[in-house]
Amino acid sequence: MAFTRPPAVDLRHTPVDGVLNRVEKALQVRLARDTVVRKRRSVGARTEGGTWVRVERRPSGRINGQGWNGVESAAALRGVAMPHWHAGVAWREDGGAAMWRADETELVTAVPVRAGGPLAVDPQLPDSWWAALNASLDALASQRTTRVATPDTVSITQGGVTETIRSTFPDRPLDTTISRWTPAHADLNWANVTGPECWLLDWEDWGMAPRGLDSATLWASSLAIPLLADRVRHERRHDLESRDGRLMSLFACAKLLASPTKGNPRALPARRESARLLAELEASSSSAETSRA
Repeated sequence: MAFTRPPAVDLRHTPVDGVLNRVEKALQVRLARDTVVRKRRSVGARTEGGTWVRVERRPSGRINGQGWNGVESAAALRGVAMPHWHAGVAWREDGGAAMWRADETELVTAVPVRAGGPLAVDPQLPDSWWAALNASLDALASQRTTRVATPDTVSITQGGVTETIRSTFPDRPLDTTISRWTPAHADLNWANVTGPECWLLDWEDWGMAPRGLDSATLWASSLAIPLLADRVRHERRHDLESRDGRLMSLFACAKLLASPTKGNPRALPARRESARLLAELEASSSSAETSRA
């Protein structure tokens, strides 16, 4: 009998009252049900005590050996604009198909820059916002962890980076070796940062990653708005102009192009930027080979 993959669970369309009841009992909180925000794999709500609870469901196959305590372990980070962590609870779903985790954190009243869907309008963020983002990302990169980042819930590896780039650009052989790994948020898109006050949300996937992953992810999320993408490149240039940063930018573009969505306004800019990045990376490789000769 052929193996049949179980259907994906989308929490936007799945009853979660029983899950929320369990969370309330375990964390000893009462959720304000009229504030519930439902996403594909997570649900969040305010508590009557003035905190925030985020609940995530993750298939068991996506839980690796480092455990699943990203939000809890991120509480040890210093100098990063992130909600203070209070408590957490995790359990296995009946049948073992998935794990659930709930974390209670400080309530952030600033709203995500992008509530849902691709960002289409420049949010006109103040200079103070960019200063706070830079301070947070620089502080994060200076720290150390044994965790491995899991963008899209998959552990990032040298092999995965190489495969993603080469499968999207098979006619452009390129040395994709990463030279420096640093701690990263690993899901730094416009839905996970707030404005006009800068907070970085949703830390479940953070860990060691190639230098520039976060900057490249935010830049790729901005490609439909050229001025915003240029601002990200300018602010994070010390990451994005490094070889690793260019590789991460190409990696981000490759992921966009590998999963085309009809009418995606980032597709054409991603293809154009990929050509630029490939040319720059190939030129730097040629220069390095000439220097060694």
